[in-house]
Amino acid sequence: MAEAPDICPTLRYADAKAAITLLTEAFGFTATAVYEGEDGRVMHAELTYGNGMVMLGSAGSGSEFDRRMAGGGPTGVYVHVADVDEHHARAVAHGVEIAMPPTDQDYGSRDYMALDAEGNVWSFGTYAPGAADE
Repeated sequence: MAEAPDICPTLRYADAKAAITLLTEAFGFTATAVYEGEDGRVMHAELTYGNGMVMLGSAGSGSEFDRRMAGGGPTGVYVHVADVDEHHARAVAHGVEIAMPPTDQDYGSRDYMALDAEGNVWSFGTYAPGAADE
């Protein structure tokens, strides 16, 4: 990744190691940093996809972020992909729960929605936010 992204969604997981496995194997992210505590829990991880990044860690770490996020529900993350059907097929092959199959949208995008093991909604599509502004 040439330049660090300015915005990085940050998620907490009861099983951060399983989340990293799902995101890398089923969704094609690359784990660029994973820091574990002495107890083996993921304290902080950075996963990239294209020029974007998501950060995550284990729930229950006791950090200020963890305390503030306690009781928070699932979140949603959108990822721009070039080939929605190919990406969807990869996710399905890894047993990912699909919330919406690849669908052509009225606004010109083709996208699908998947759920990770902890209920977060991951949307993948051809819509490229901000691309028209460049």
